[in-house]
Amino acid sequence: MLTLTSLGGAGTVTGSKHLLAHNDTRILIDCGLFQGLKNLRDLNWEPLPIDPSSIDAVVLTHAHLDHSGYLPRLVREGFRGKIFATAATSDIAELILMDSAHLNEKDAEYANRKGFSKHKPALPLYGSHDAERALEFFTSVPFGEVVRLPGGATLRFRHAGHILGAATADIEWGGRRIAFSGDIGRYDDPVLPDPEAVPEADYVLVESTYGNRVHDPADPTEALGAIVKRTVERGGTLVIPAFAVGRAQSLLYHLWKLKTNGQLANVPIYLDSPMAIDATNLLHAHRADHRLPVEVCTAVCAVATYTRDVEGSKAITASPYPKVVISASGMATGGRVLHHLKAFAPDSKNTILFSGFQSAGTRGRAMLQGAHETKIHGEWIPVQAEVAELSMLSAHADANELMRWLSGFRRAPSRAFIVHGEDDASEALRVRIDRELGWNATIPRMNQSFDL
Repeated sequence: MLTLTSLGGAGTVTGSKHLLAHNDTRILIDCGLFQGLKNLRDLNWEPLPIDPSSIDAVVLTHAHLDHSGYLPRLVREGFRGKIFATAATSDIAELILMDSAHLNEKDAEYANRKGFSKHKPALPLYGSHDAERALEFFTSVPFGEVVRLPGGATLRFRHAGHILGAATADIEWGGRRIAFSGDIGRYDDPVLPDPEAVPEADYVLVESTYGNRVHDPADPTEALGAIVKRTVERGGTLVIPAFAVGRAQSLLYHLWKLKTNGQLANVPIYLDSPMAIDATNLLHAHRADHRLPVEVCTAVCAVATYTRDVEGSKAITASPYPKVVISASGMATGGRVLHHLKAFAPDSKNTILFSGFQSAGTRGRAMLQGAHETKIHGEWIPVQAEVAELSMLSAHADANELMRWLSGFRRAPSRAFIVHGEDDASEALRVRIDRELGWNATIPRMNQSFDL
Protein backbone atom coordinates (compact mmCIF):
# COMPACT_ATOMS: atom_id res chain seq x y z
CA MET A 1 0.00 0.00 0.00
CA LEU A 2 1.29 3.44 -1.00
CA THR A 3 0.28 6.29 1.32
CA LEU A 4 0.67 10.08 1.19
CA THR A 5 0.81 12.28 4.29
CA SER A 6 1.50 16.02 4.34
CA LEU A 7 3.57 16.90 7.41
CA GLY A 8 3.74 20.55 6.35
CA GLY A 9 2.60 22.80 3.53
CA ALA A 10 -1.01 21.67 4.08
CA GLY A 11 -3.44 24.43 4.95
CA THR A 12 -0.52 26.86 4.91
CA VAL A 13 1.95 28.31 2.42
CA THR A 14 5.03 27.23 4.34
CA GLY A 15 6.84 24.25 5.85
CA SER A 16 6.40 21.90 2.88
CA LYS A 17 6.94 18.24 3.80
CA HIS A 18 5.08 15.46 1.95
CA LEU A 19 5.69 11.86 2.94
CA LEU A 20 5.29 8.87 0.63
CA ALA A 21 5.37 5.45 2.32
CA HIS A 22 5.30 2.02 0.70
CA ASN A 23 5.74 -1.14 2.76
CA ASP A 24 8.62 -0.25 5.10
CA THR A 25 10.17 2.50 2.96
CA ARG A 26 9.58 6.23 3.47
CA ILE A 27 10.47 9.06 1.09
CA LEU A 28 10.00 12.71 2.06
CA ILE A 29 9.37 15.23 -0.71
CA ASP A 30 10.68 18.61 0.50
CA CYS A 31 11.67 19.37 4.07
CA GLY A 32 10.86 23.00 4.74
CA LEU A 33 10.78 25.33 7.72
CA PHE A 34 7.54 26.91 8.88
CA GLN A 35 7.72 30.70 8.60
CA GLY A 36 5.44 33.65 9.30
CA LEU A 37 2.94 33.46 12.17
CA LYS A 38 4.33 32.45 15.56
CA ASN A 39 2.00 29.46 15.88
CA LEU A 40 3.47 28.18 12.60
CA ARG A 41 7.09 28.90 13.58
CA ASP A 42 6.52 27.02 16.84
CA LEU A 43 5.84 23.89 14.77
CA ASN A 44 9.53 23.79 13.85
CA TRP A 45 10.25 22.85 17.46
CA GLU A 46 7.66 20.07 17.62
CA PRO A 47 8.92 16.53 16.95
CA LEU A 48 7.90 15.12 13.59
CA PRO A 49 5.04 12.58 13.73
CA ILE A 50 7.56 10.02 12.44
CA ASP A 51 11.09 9.18 13.51
CA PRO A 52 13.52 11.02 11.16
CA SER A 53 15.82 7.98 11.24
CA SER A 54 13.01 5.95 9.60
CA ILE A 55 13.00 8.19 6.50
CA ASP A 56 15.00 6.54 3.72
CA ALA A 57 15.42 9.51 1.35
CA VAL A 58 14.46 13.14 0.76
CA VAL A 59 13.57 14.54 -2.67
CA LEU A 60 14.11 18.31 -2.77
CA THR A 61 12.22 20.28 -5.44
CA HIS A 62 14.13 23.51 -4.80
CA ALA A 63 16.24 25.27 -2.19
CA HIS A 64 13.99 27.98 -0.72
CA LEU A 65 13.87 27.82 3.08
CA ASP A 66 10.20 26.82 3.24
CA HIS A 67 11.11 23.70 1.23
CA SER A 68 14.64 22.93 2.46
CA GLY A 69 15.16 24.67 5.78
CA TYR A 70 14.29 21.79 8.12
CA LEU A 71 16.95 19.47 6.64
CA PRO A 72 19.66 20.24 9.24
CA ARG A 73 17.17 19.51 12.03
CA LEU A 74 16.14 16.29 10.30
CA VAL A 75 19.79 15.18 10.20
CA ARG A 76 20.30 16.27 13.80
CA GLU A 77 17.36 14.04 14.79
CA GLY A 78 18.75 10.97 13.04
CA PHE A 79 18.09 11.07 9.27
CA ARG A 80 20.88 9.32 7.35
CA GLY A 81 19.49 8.82 3.84
CA LYS A 82 20.33 10.57 0.57
CA ILE A 83 18.90 13.97 -0.38
CA PHE A 84 18.14 14.04 -4.12
CA ALA A 85 18.23 17.47 -5.80
CA THR A 86 19.32 19.13 -9.04
CA ALA A 87 22.89 20.43 -9.17
CA ALA A 88 21.81 24.09 -8.91
CA THR A 89 19.48 23.29 -6.01
CA SER A 90 22.35 21.56 -4.21
CA ASP A 91 24.57 24.63 -4.63
CA ILE A 92 21.86 27.07 -3.54
CA ALA A 93 20.89 24.88 -0.59
CA GLU A 94 24.44 25.22 0.69
CA LEU A 95 24.05 29.01 0.77
CA ILE A 96 20.59 28.95 2.32
CA LEU A 97 21.15 26.26 4.95
CA MET A 98 24.45 27.68 6.17
CA ASP A 99 22.89 31.14 6.40
CA SER A 100 19.85 29.76 8.23
CA ALA A 101 22.07 27.91 10.70
CA HIS A 102 24.09 31.07 11.34
CA LEU A 103 20.90 33.08 12.00
CA ASN A 104 19.61 30.37 14.35
CA GLU A 105 22.86 30.52 16.32
CA LYS A 106 22.79 34.33 16.42
CA ASP A 107 19.16 34.35 17.63
CA ALA A 108 19.97 31.92 20.44
CA GLU A 109 23.05 33.91 21.44
CA TYR A 110 21.01 37.15 21.47
CA ALA A 111 18.25 35.53 23.56
CA ASN A 112 20.82 34.35 26.09
CA ARG A 113 22.52 37.74 26.22
CA LYS A 114 19.22 39.60 26.72
CA GLY A 115 17.73 36.91 28.97
CA PHE A 116 14.27 36.87 27.35
CA SER A 117 14.08 33.16 26.51
CA LYS A 118 12.03 30.77 28.65
CA HIS A 119 14.81 28.23 28.17
CA LYS A 120 18.09 28.40 30.10
CA PRO A 121 20.13 28.41 28.01
CA ALA A 122 18.29 29.15 24.76
CA LEU A 123 19.40 26.74 22.04
CA PRO A 124 19.24 27.14 18.25
CA LEU A 125 16.85 24.96 16.24
CA TYR A 126 20.07 23.79 14.58
CA GLY A 127 23.58 25.06 14.11
CA SER A 128 26.28 25.31 11.46
CA HIS A 129 27.56 21.81 12.21
CA ASP A 130 24.08 20.37 11.55
CA ALA A 131 23.85 22.24 8.23
CA GLU A 132 27.28 21.02 7.18
CA ARG A 133 26.30 17.43 7.98
CA ALA A 134 23.05 17.78 6.01
CA LEU A 135 24.98 18.98 2.95
CA GLU A 136 27.04 15.76 3.02
CA PHE A 137 23.89 13.75 2.17
CA PHE A 138 23.10 15.65 -1.06
CA THR A 139 23.33 13.82 -4.37
CA SER A 140 22.82 15.72 -7.64
CA VAL A 141 20.31 14.52 -10.24
CA PRO A 142 20.32 15.94 -13.80
CA PHE A 143 17.05 17.26 -15.22
CA GLY A 144 15.22 14.63 -17.27
CA GLU A 145 17.24 11.66 -16.02
CA VAL A 146 15.39 8.81 -14.32
CA VAL A 147 17.12 7.71 -11.11
CA ARG A 148 16.33 4.98 -8.60
CA LEU A 149 15.21 5.79 -5.09
CA PRO A 150 15.01 3.42 -2.09
CA GLY A 151 12.29 0.76 -2.11
CA GLY A 152 12.11 0.48 -5.90
CA ALA A 153 10.82 4.03 -6.55
CA THR A 154 12.07 6.13 -9.46
CA LEU A 155 12.45 9.89 -9.77
CA ARG A 156 12.56 12.30 -12.68
CA PHE A 157 13.07 16.05 -12.35
CA ARG A 158 11.59 18.52 -14.86
CA HIS A 159 12.09 22.29 -14.99
CA ALA A 160 9.63 24.23 -12.81
CA GLY A 161 10.94 27.77 -13.40
CA HIS A 162 10.53 29.67 -10.08
CA ILE A 163 14.24 29.84 -9.12
CA LEU A 164 17.50 28.46 -10.49
CA GLY A 165 17.43 24.66 -10.26
CA ALA A 166 13.76 24.38 -9.25
CA ALA A 167 12.06 21.19 -10.40
CA THR A 168 8.85 19.26 -10.40
CA ALA A 169 9.31 15.73 -9.08
CA ASP A 170 7.79 12.81 -11.00
CA ILE A 171 7.91 9.72 -8.75
CA GLU A 172 6.83 6.25 -9.83
CA TRP A 173 6.36 3.75 -7.03
CA GLY A 174 4.23 0.72 -6.26
CA GLY A 175 2.47 0.88 -9.61
CA ARG A 176 1.49 4.53 -9.08
CA ARG A 177 2.85 7.72 -10.56
CA ILE A 178 2.77 10.88 -8.43
CA ALA A 179 3.72 14.36 -9.66
CA PHE A 180 4.84 16.97 -7.13
CA SER A 181 4.75 20.52 -8.43
CA GLY A 182 7.12 22.03 -5.87
CA ASP A 183 6.73 25.74 -6.61
CA ILE A 184 5.67 26.49 -10.18
CA GLY A 185 7.28 29.51 -11.82
CA ARG A 186 6.07 31.96 -14.45
CA TYR A 187 5.64 31.38 -18.17
CA ASP A 188 7.68 33.60 -20.52
CA ASP A 189 9.98 34.67 -17.69
CA PRO A 190 13.02 36.45 -19.20
CA VAL A 191 15.51 34.66 -16.94
CA LEU A 192 14.14 31.20 -16.14
CA PRO A 193 12.69 28.44 -18.35
CA ASP A 194 8.95 27.82 -18.61
CA PRO A 195 7.49 25.23 -16.26
CA GLU A 196 7.73 21.91 -18.08
CA ALA A 197 4.57 19.88 -18.62
CA VAL A 198 4.24 16.49 -16.95
CA PRO A 199 2.57 14.18 -19.48
CA GLU A 200 0.66 11.98 -17.05
CA ALA A 201 0.31 10.93 -13.43
CA ASP A 202 -2.11 9.04 -11.25
CA TYR A 203 -1.91 11.72 -8.55
CA VAL A 204 -0.79 15.35 -8.56
CA LEU A 205 0.25 17.60 -5.67
CA VAL A 206 0.03 21.22 -6.78
CA GLU A 207 1.01 24.38 -4.93
CA SER A 208 -1.61 27.13 -4.59
CA THR A 209 0.29 30.19 -3.34
CA TYR A 210 -1.57 32.42 -5.82
CA GLY A 211 -4.51 30.09 -6.39
CA ASN A 212 -6.98 32.95 -6.02
CA ARG A 213 -5.10 35.70 -7.83
CA VAL A 214 -3.94 36.72 -11.29
CA HIS A 215 -0.78 38.79 -11.60
CA ASP A 216 -0.91 42.25 -13.14
CA PRO A 217 -0.18 41.83 -16.89
CA ALA A 218 1.78 45.10 -17.04
CA ASP A 219 5.37 45.02 -18.24
CA PRO A 220 7.50 44.56 -15.07
CA THR A 221 10.43 46.59 -16.42
CA GLU A 222 8.19 49.58 -17.14
CA ALA A 223 6.38 49.28 -13.81
CA LEU A 224 9.69 49.10 -11.91
CA GLY A 225 11.02 52.03 -13.94
CA ALA A 226 8.02 54.18 -13.02
CA ILE A 227 8.55 53.50 -9.31
CA VAL A 228 12.28 54.26 -9.52
CA LYS A 229 11.57 57.47 -11.47
CA ARG A 230 9.05 58.94 -9.05
CA THR A 231 11.16 57.99 -6.03
CA VAL A 232 14.32 59.54 -7.44
CA GLU A 233 12.44 62.69 -8.51
CA ARG A 234 11.42 63.13 -4.86
CA GLY A 235 15.08 62.78 -3.87
CA GLY A 236 14.30 59.45 -2.24
CA THR A 237 15.75 55.98 -1.91
CA LEU A 238 14.01 52.83 -3.20
CA VAL A 239 14.42 49.93 -0.77
CA ILE A 240 13.48 46.52 -2.15
CA PRO A 241 13.26 43.65 0.37
CA ALA A 242 14.06 40.70 -1.87
CA PHE A 243 14.49 36.97 -1.58
CA ALA A 244 18.22 36.47 -1.96
CA VAL A 245 17.70 33.54 -4.33
CA GLY A 246 15.53 34.18 -7.38
CA ARG A 247 13.94 37.55 -6.76
CA ALA A 248 17.21 39.47 -6.40
CA GLN A 249 18.47 38.10 -9.73
CA SER A 250 15.22 38.95 -11.54
CA LEU A 251 15.35 42.49 -10.16
CA LEU A 252 18.91 42.87 -11.43
CA TYR A 253 17.73 41.80 -14.89
CA HIS A 254 14.96 44.41 -15.01
CA LEU A 255 17.24 47.11 -13.62
CA TRP A 256 19.83 46.18 -16.28
CA LYS A 257 17.14 46.63 -18.94
CA LEU A 258 16.30 50.06 -17.53
CA LYS A 259 19.98 51.01 -17.51
CA THR A 260 20.39 49.76 -21.09
CA ASN A 261 17.37 51.81 -22.17
CA GLY A 262 18.83 54.91 -20.53
CA GLN A 263 15.99 55.14 -18.00
CA LEU A 264 18.10 54.96 -14.83
CA ALA A 265 20.71 57.57 -15.77
CA ASN A 266 23.25 57.62 -12.94
CA VAL A 267 21.11 56.19 -10.15
CA PRO A 268 23.36 53.85 -8.14
CA ILE A 269 22.13 50.31 -7.50
CA TYR A 270 23.29 48.28 -4.51
CA LEU A 271 22.91 44.57 -3.86
CA ASP A 272 23.36 44.47 -0.09
CA SER A 273 23.14 40.78 0.73
CA PRO A 274 26.11 38.40 0.77
CA MET A 275 23.83 35.42 0.05
CA ALA A 276 22.17 37.20 -2.89
CA ILE A 277 25.63 38.01 -4.27
CA ASP A 278 26.66 34.35 -4.05
CA ALA A 279 23.36 33.25 -5.61
CA THR A 280 23.84 35.72 -8.47
CA ASN A 281 27.29 34.28 -9.15
CA LEU A 282 25.68 30.84 -9.50
CA LEU A 283 23.98 32.06 -12.70
CA HIS A 284 27.39 31.63 -14.35
CA ALA A 285 27.90 28.15 -12.90
CA HIS A 286 24.51 26.84 -14.11
CA ARG A 287 24.03 28.46 -17.51
CA ALA A 288 21.96 25.56 -18.86
CA ASP A 289 19.31 26.24 -16.20
CA HIS A 290 18.40 29.76 -17.36
CA ARG A 291 17.76 31.70 -20.58
CA LEU A 292 20.40 34.44 -20.35
CA PRO A 293 23.16 34.42 -22.99
CA VAL A 294 26.66 34.65 -21.53
CA GLU A 295 27.16 38.32 -22.41
CA VAL A 296 23.75 39.30 -21.00
CA CYS A 297 24.34 37.25 -17.85
CA THR A 298 27.64 39.07 -17.34
CA ALA A 299 26.04 42.49 -17.86
CA VAL A 300 23.11 41.73 -15.55
CA CYS A 301 25.43 40.59 -12.78
CA ALA A 302 27.50 43.78 -13.17
CA VAL A 303 24.61 46.27 -12.96
CA ALA A 304 24.81 46.63 -9.17
CA THR A 305 27.50 47.42 -6.64
CA TYR A 306 27.89 44.39 -4.40
CA THR A 307 28.14 44.97 -0.66
CA ARG A 308 29.43 42.11 1.46
CA ASP A 309 30.77 43.78 4.58
CA VAL A 310 28.77 45.48 7.32
CA GLU A 311 30.65 48.77 6.98
CA GLY A 312 29.65 48.99 3.31
CA SER A 313 26.04 48.33 4.26
CA LYS A 314 26.14 51.09 6.87
CA ALA A 315 27.56 53.49 4.27
CA ILE A 316 24.57 52.81 2.01
CA THR A 317 22.17 53.58 4.86
CA ALA A 318 24.05 56.78 5.70
CA SER A 319 24.06 58.11 2.12
CA PRO A 320 21.46 60.87 1.58
CA TYR A 321 21.49 60.52 -2.23
CA PRO A 322 18.81 58.78 -4.34
CA LYS A 323 19.58 55.12 -4.96
CA VAL A 324 18.14 51.62 -5.31
CA VAL A 325 18.91 49.16 -2.52
CA ILE A 326 18.11 45.45 -2.90
CA SER A 327 18.52 43.56 0.35
CA ALA A 328 17.25 40.42 2.08
CA SER A 329 15.04 39.15 3.51
CA GLY A 330 12.15 39.23 1.05
CA MET A 331 9.39 39.44 3.67
CA ALA A 332 11.39 41.83 5.87
CA THR A 333 11.56 39.22 8.63
CA GLY A 334 15.29 39.65 9.21
CA GLY A 335 18.59 40.42 7.55
CA ARG A 336 20.25 43.67 6.52
CA VAL A 337 17.10 45.08 4.96
CA LEU A 338 15.81 45.80 8.48
CA HIS A 339 18.54 48.41 8.97
CA HIS A 340 17.54 50.06 5.70
CA LEU A 341 13.87 50.03 6.70
CA LYS A 342 14.73 51.69 10.02
CA ALA A 343 16.58 54.42 8.12
CA PHE A 344 14.26 54.97 5.14
CA ALA A 345 10.72 53.93 6.14
CA PRO A 346 10.05 57.07 8.26
CA ASP A 347 10.56 59.49 5.33
CA SER A 348 7.77 60.03 2.76
CA LYS A 349 10.20 60.73 -0.09
CA ASN A 350 11.39 57.11 0.01
CA THR A 351 9.70 53.94 -1.31
CA ILE A 352 9.55 50.42 0.09
CA LEU A 353 8.86 48.00 -2.77
CA PHE A 354 7.73 44.40 -2.26
CA SER A 355 8.12 42.06 -5.21
CA GLY A 356 7.13 38.63 -3.90
CA PHE A 357 4.59 36.78 -1.79
CA GLN A 358 4.29 38.09 1.77
CA SER A 359 3.14 35.47 4.28
CA ALA A 360 0.69 36.22 7.07
CA GLY A 361 2.48 37.39 10.21
CA THR A 362 5.42 39.02 8.41
CA ARG A 363 6.42 42.69 8.39
CA GLY A 364 5.99 42.67 4.62
CA ARG A 365 2.35 41.59 4.80
CA ALA A 366 1.61 44.13 7.54
CA MET A 367 3.20 46.98 5.59
CA LEU A 368 1.32 46.09 2.42
CA GLN A 369 -1.89 46.09 4.43
CA GLY A 370 -1.22 49.67 5.51
CA ALA A 371 0.61 49.41 8.83
CA HIS A 372 1.75 52.88 9.91
CA GLU A 373 4.56 51.52 12.06
CA THR A 374 6.60 48.35 12.32
CA LYS A 375 8.67 46.93 15.16
CA ILE A 376 12.35 46.42 14.32
CA HIS A 377 14.99 45.41 16.87
CA GLY A 378 12.58 46.15 19.69
CA GLU A 379 11.81 49.66 18.46
CA TRP A 380 8.63 50.92 16.77
CA ILE A 381 9.54 52.55 13.45
CA PRO A 382 7.02 54.84 11.70
CA VAL A 383 6.20 53.91 8.09
CA GLN A 384 5.79 57.18 6.18
CA ALA A 385 7.48 56.03 2.97
CA GLU A 386 5.44 54.99 -0.04
CA VAL A 387 4.78 51.24 0.12
CA ALA A 388 4.41 49.63 -3.30
CA GLU A 389 4.05 46.12 -4.70
CA LEU A 390 4.94 44.60 -8.05
CA SER A 391 3.02 41.33 -8.08
CA MET A 392 4.00 40.69 -11.69
CA LEU A 393 7.57 40.17 -10.47
CA SER A 394 6.49 37.22 -8.34
CA ALA A 395 8.34 33.96 -8.96
CA HIS A 396 5.14 31.99 -8.33
CA ALA A 397 2.66 31.11 -11.06
CA ASP A 398 -0.67 32.85 -10.64
CA ALA A 399 -4.02 31.04 -10.77
CA ASN A 400 -4.18 31.06 -14.58
CA GLU A 401 -0.62 29.77 -14.90
CA LEU A 402 -1.26 27.00 -12.37
CA MET A 403 -4.26 25.94 -14.47
CA ARG A 404 -2.09 26.08 -17.59
CA TRP A 405 0.44 23.71 -15.97
CA LEU A 406 -2.29 21.34 -14.81
CA SER A 407 -3.82 21.37 -18.30
CA GLY A 408 -0.58 19.85 -19.61
CA PHE A 409 -1.53 16.40 -18.28
CA ARG A 410 -2.79 14.23 -21.15
CA ARG A 411 -5.35 12.48 -18.95
CA ALA A 412 -7.05 13.32 -15.69
CA PRO A 413 -5.28 12.03 -12.58
CA SER A 414 -7.30 10.04 -10.05
CA ARG A 415 -6.97 12.96 -7.66
CA ALA A 416 -5.25 16.31 -7.31
CA PHE A 417 -4.05 17.40 -3.88
CA ILE A 418 -3.90 21.17 -3.38
CA VAL A 419 -1.09 22.19 -1.01
CA HIS A 420 1.20 25.10 -0.13
CA GLY A 421 -1.45 27.80 0.04
CA GLU A 422 -3.52 29.81 2.47
CA ASP A 423 -7.10 28.57 2.87
CA ASP A 424 -8.81 30.98 0.48
CA ALA A 425 -6.18 30.49 -2.23
CA SER A 426 -6.32 26.68 -2.03
CA GLU A 427 -10.11 26.63 -2.08
CA ALA A 428 -10.26 28.98 -5.07
CA LEU A 429 -7.92 26.70 -7.01
CA ARG A 430 -9.91 23.62 -5.99
CA VAL A 431 -13.08 25.20 -7.39
CA ARG A 432 -11.36 26.06 -10.68
CA ILE A 433 -9.92 22.55 -11.05
CA ASP A 434 -13.37 21.07 -10.48
CA ARG A 435 -15.14 23.51 -12.82
CA GLU A 436 -12.61 23.72 -15.67
CA LEU A 437 -10.93 20.32 -15.62
CA GLY A 438 -13.54 18.15 -13.93
CA TRP A 439 -10.91 16.55 -11.69
CA ASN A 440 -11.36 15.17 -8.21
CA ALA A 441 -9.44 17.70 -6.07
CA THR A 442 -8.75 17.65 -2.33
CA ILE A 443 -7.18 20.10 0.12
CA PRO A 444 -5.36 17.89 2.65
CA ARG A 445 -5.14 18.74 6.32
CA MET A 446 -1.86 18.59 8.20
CA ASN A 447 -0.90 14.97 9.01
CA GLN A 448 -3.91 13.57 7.10
CA SER A 449 -3.03 10.34 5.27
CA PHE A 450 -4.35 9.08 1.95
CA ASP A 451 -4.11 5.63 0.39
CA LEU A 452 -3.01 5.95 -3.23
